Amino acid sequence: MSDIQTWTLVFVVITFGIYIYIAYASRVSNTSGFYVAGGGIPASANGAAIAADWMSAASFISMAGIIALAGNGYAGSVYLMGWTGGYVLLALLLAPYLRKFGKYTIPDFVGDRYSESARLVAVVCAIVVSFVYVAGQMAGVGLVFQRFLNVGTTTGVVIGMAIVFFYAVLGGMKGITWTQVAQYSVLIVAYLIPAVAISAELSDIPVPQIGFGQILAELDGLQQDLGIAAYTEAFTQTSMMNMVLITAALMFGTAGLPHVIVRFYTAKSVRAARYSALWALFFISLLYTTAPSIAAFSKLRVIQDLDGTALADVPGWFNTWADVGLITGADGGAVADANGNGVIDFTSEVVINNDIMVLAAPEIGGLPAPIVGLVAAGALAAALSTASGLLLVISSSVANDVYYKRINPGATEARQLLVGRIAMGGAILVAGYLGINPPGFVAQVVALAFGLACASFFPILVLGIFWKKCTAAGATAGMLTGLTVTMAYMIWTVDIWGNSAGIWNIPETGFGTIGMLINFAVTITVSQFTRKPSPLMQELVEEIRFPGRTDLVAKHAHGEELT
Repeated sequence: MSDIQTWTLVFVVITFGIYIYIAYASRVSNTSGFYVAGGGIPASANGAAIAADWMSAASFISMAGIIALAGNGYAGSVYLMGWTGGYVLLALLLAPYLRKFGKYTIPDFVGDRYSESARLVAVVCAIVVSFVYVAGQMAGVGLVFQRFLNVGTTTGVVIGMAIVFFYAVLGGMKGITWTQVAQYSVLIVAYLIPAVAISAELSDIPVPQIGFGQILAELDGLQQDLGIAAYTEAFTQTSMMNMVLITAALMFGTAGLPHVIVRFYTAKSVRAARYSALWALFFISLLYTTAPSIAAFSKLRVIQDLDGTALADVPGWFNTWADVGLITGADGGAVADANGNGVIDFTSEVVINNDIMVLAAPEIGGLPAPIVGLVAAGALAAALSTASGLLLVISSSVANDVYYKRINPGATEARQLLVGRIAMGGAILVAGYLGINPPGFVAQVVALAFGLACASFFPILVLGIFWKKCTAAGATAGMLTGLTVTMAYMIWTVDIWGNSAGIWNIPETGFGTIGMLINFAVTITVSQFTRKPSPLMQELVEEIRFPGRTDLVAKHAHGEELT
């Protein structure tokens, strides 16, 4: 074993051991604990769990790589703007009201607010979104094991599946929540240490959020010398329209993510849900304000290390990542001196996978092996934390919204838990398969999930809270139309069909915004001509938007008949 592999194994064993211990200590025996951790998680801990749940492998592994390698930093900034803006939107516009409504899941809210038919459509949407999203997480797990432990992707995914199965099935939401608190601690330390070290080395400023501004002019000049647009120049990789569409799809998709929304049900109260959102925003900002600096620093060092360098003189990190197929030549094979000038031409002879920039940052920066191992453990923490939240959404959708609410309303707590755990196990198997055979690199797959959430959930959640006359038929038609149109477009624009340019060159990652607008239009139009909700439901919708705990809301939260 190399030093890097040894330290990676040490950190992986330690962190996985912590996760398993927390899961065992947090095991549950009732549905409230399994689905929403009994609604008793303190705001600060809940905020850390929300941050870990939300900051997936895409945030940890891929985002800085996209910012760095999308041609320039501006084009990749859609992920920063979309994901952070979406969280603020979720925290202010949806989370407190959904928490006050008092249901376990988005399908639970949809079923009570609209109808049982709408609930089933929401279940389908939640499962589709969650499986697309979880594919990216498990792919990230396989990538880390492949590079740092010299373990095949399939074996790495299977190991990740086993760990998630243990703490998710045993502890449900309670075990997942406290495990995610630990996972957030691991991932943020792993992310910040190399950023601080590289910032201090390249800019003499140990605060990366400030330091990276010192090297942008140099990076702009390097890129222009290579004949490509400056790193900070706008609209060189994509049009203004697509920047808006992609940012909006990520933003509104974030606000509609089922595994993040359910987190606010684990808070002790509506007030605690608001404070959870505030804590989560702080925890998220630590990583999201650091990602642009890692992108800029890594891009600068990569260009300096590779362009104009003979293949025999490349740094060690280049060969280690080339050996696992994540640095290739322009044709997808080994990097070669295609033009015969004796050195590497960065713009035409090297293709670097987006997913390696953060994982390789410690090596690129010349940091010691323990830091490299810590970053690997942080990447696994990011992937597994989000995967477990998504798998719980799938499990609760099947066990609570289909089995208990539709098939067997008289099921005991023990039977509901059994079905939930069986559903969780089945979901983990499917997730593992998707991780071994992902349909794209990590962040791209995740971006598709955000587009589907944007097109299916966001409109009916907003209208369900702020428009008391939104009808069941309207919500059902809107969800089905938004999901179907968006998924069809994503499938249609896959390269194998030869339609990758799409309509008006709108990328699949931005079409969720169009699907959302179609959903809004269909829901509002159909609601004008169909039966309105009952007067009591309309009154309840009015009451959940006001502070305090009214009698009607209290009765509904406890499952009492509304009279």
